Amino acid sequence: MFDKGWRRFSTNTLILSGLVILAGLLVAAAIAGTLALRNSAAASQTLTDRLSPALISAERLNTALLDQETGVRGYALTGERRFLEPYHAGLSAEQAQIAQLQQLLAQRPEALAALGEVVELARSWRAGTAEPVITAVESGASATGLVEKGRQDFDRVRGGLDRLEQQISAARQAARDDLTRAMRWQNTVLVGVLIVFLIAAMLVTMLIRSGVGRPMSRLAAATREVSGGDFEQRIAVDGPADLRALGGDIETMRQRIVAALAASVAAQATLQAQAVELERSNADLARSNSELEQFAYVASHDLQEPLRKVASFCQLLERRYGELLDERGKQYVAFAVDGAERMQILINDLLAFSRVGRVYDAENEVDLNAICDNAEQNLTHRVEASSAVIESDKLPIVLGDPTLLNMLWQNLLGNALKFSDPQRPARVEITCRRAGELWEFAVKDNGIGIDPQFADKIFVIFQRLHSRGDVYGGTGIGLAMCRKIVEHHGGTIWLDSQHSGPGSTFRFTLPARNSEESP
Repeated sequence: MFDKGWRRFSTNTLILSGLVILAGLLVAAAIAGTLALRNSAAASQTLTDRLSPALISAERLNTALLDQETGVRGYALTGERRFLEPYHAGLSAEQAQIAQLQQLLAQRPEALAALGEVVELARSWRAGTAEPVITAVESGASATGLVEKGRQDFDRVRGGLDRLEQQISAARQAARDDLTRAMRWQNTVLVGVLIVFLIAAMLVTMLIRSGVGRPMSRLAAATREVSGGDFEQRIAVDGPADLRALGGDIETMRQRIVAALAASVAAQATLQAQAVELERSNADLARSNSELEQFAYVASHDLQEPLRKVASFCQLLERRYGELLDERGKQYVAFAVDGAERMQILINDLLAFSRVGRVYDAENEVDLNAICDNAEQNLTHRVEASSAVIESDKLPIVLGDPTLLNMLWQNLLGNALKFSDPQRPARVEITCRRAGELWEFAVKDNGIGIDPQFADKIFVIFQRLHSRGDVYGGTGIGLAMCRKIVEHHGGTIWLDSQHSGPGSTFRFTLPARNSEESP
């Protein structure tokens, strides 16, 4: 069980504490290792950079002095100057090796003292033997006695060289011993650091596992049970503060899921009840549509037949008994004929309105240029009567029902011509532009115009802005049918209230085909 005294700490605090401990140990290990490596490096540097080169330089000094002694003896025995070349070369080599040894043995006073003794003995040998022998030979005197005496002096030089080499060898052996001890200490430090680090890592791992891993595992196990469908499993987590907070949040989420599940079950029951009601409503709607079909059939056949008879017999009555009727009687007969004809037009318009989206529901590629031309030809008499000019942009090809789109354009153009201003020739402008995924069309006329306050009323079925006795006929279905056709094709239609100038402008949209360019 996680120590209750640590419950106030968070997971991050525990992990950070473990990392701080490991970092401290790493720093201590780095310091100890650095010191051990520095000692080893110093001992190795002393051995390789000073004492070993000093021993080699001492050997070369010995060789230089031997070259001097051999050259002097040869010159003394032969009298030839060429035997002095080793002597002079030895002098130069001696000075170079003495300078190098003084630098290498700067921190070795015993060795420096031995080197000084060798220098002094060599100088004494040259002053007492080498130089007198050379002078004697050059003057033609015998130098045999000087050579024998010089051999004894040079033996003392050899003794000094031996003592110098012994001092250097002793210092070199001491440096080797220091290097061995430093390497042993270095290895001991590294092994100790490794052991301490492993122990600390194990302790930190146990701390994190006990304080973080186990509570996290219990939380994960409880969460898996809940995700597996056991929503009644309560999630209770012990451990650091943030893990307990996370467990509390998950427990709250579980409670919300349980509540949402209960609400979902209740909603499902409600939806099932609504589905039953919807099926009942669909059955009623199907029955209503069937009755509507029957009404449409009756309206298109049975209701129009009596109207045709009324109109026909009223016209026969006027032709046969017209001379017997006064003006009032003829007026009554005209009212009856006009009412019958209006009733026929209204029935036909209602039939057309009811068939939008029900009878006419094709989806073909429709060239609106041809549709517009056909609607203009159907309205030829109105065009000629109002001396109208119709101008149109090039229109695109859209997907839709050609019959409905023909009715749409014919109603819009028909209204533009019907409500023309008698004071000026009628003019209709048709424009179109691409607006994102839609085509936006505009039908603008210069007629009598529409007050913007009636912008919504004109699209309501049977809503007219003029009385039935006015010069502008109609049933009030045209614009309502236009809106139904446009909305059936996925667009919208409206009266442009920002229109400037005489007349009115109707705008509507239709969906563009995929990847369609401008016309």
